[in-house]
Amino acid sequence: MAKQLSHISLVALAFFGLTFAYEPDALQDFCVADPNSSVNVNGKTCKNPTQIQANDFYFSGLHLMGNISNPLGLRVTPVTVAQLPGLNTLGISMVRIDLAPWGINPPHTHPRATEIITVLEGSIQVGFITSDPENRLISKVLYKGDVFVFPVGLVHFQRNIGSKCAVVIGALSSQNPGAITIGNAVFGSNPTITSDVLAKAFQVDKKLIDQLKAKF
Repeated sequence: MAKQLSHISLVALAFFGLTFAYEPDALQDFCVADPNSSVNVNGKTCKNPTQIQANDFYFSGLHLMGNISNPLGLRVTPVTVAQLPGLNTLGISMVRIDLAPWGINPPHTHPRATEIITVLEGSIQVGFITSDPENRLISKVLYKGDVFVFPVGLVHFQRNIGSKCAVVIGALSSQNPGAITIGNAVFGSNPTITSDVLAKAFQVDKKLIDQLKAKF
C-alpha cells in the first residue's frame, strides 16, 4: 500500500511539474515579429534570425507632427510591434500624441498596458478614473517636462488647455497595448448595442442615444 501511494505521489508531482513548468525569462536574444507567418500565437511568431536586419529594430517619424485637422484635434502616432517588429516579446512600446489647442484624447483605456507620459511641448490636463464602486477622478495639469502615469486598464484622457499645440511622448508596458475609446465602443460598436439597452443603462431617452450613435 505504501509503495502504491509513493508511486501515485511521484506521478502527481510529475504531472503538475509538466503542467505548470515554464520559463518566465527570454530564452533567446530577441524574437523579431514575422509579418508573413500564418501561425496564430499569443503575440507574433519569430522571424528567422538569419534574416534579421537593423531595420527590424528601427522606426523613424516621432519627430514629425501628426495631422490634427479633425474634430478632436488629435493625432496619435503609435510605435507598437505592428510598426517595429523588433518589439515582439519585449513588453514595451511608444506613442506620440499631438493635440491642437483645446484638442482632446478622449476617455479610453489600454487593456494590456500601463502608460507613462511626458510633456514635450505645451500644457495639458490629464486624468484617470478608479474602478467601481469609487469611480474617483484623479486629475492634474501637466507642463513641459512633467511626467504622469496611467495604471493598466483604467479609463484616462488628455486635453490640451493651452493656446499652442501640445506634444506628448508615452511609453506602454506591452508590445501591443490595445486601445478602447469609450465613446466609440459604446455608441459605435459593430454590430451596434441596441438603443433600448443603452437608454436604460444611461437613464436617458432613446432619441438621445440614437443621436449619439449617429456621431460614431
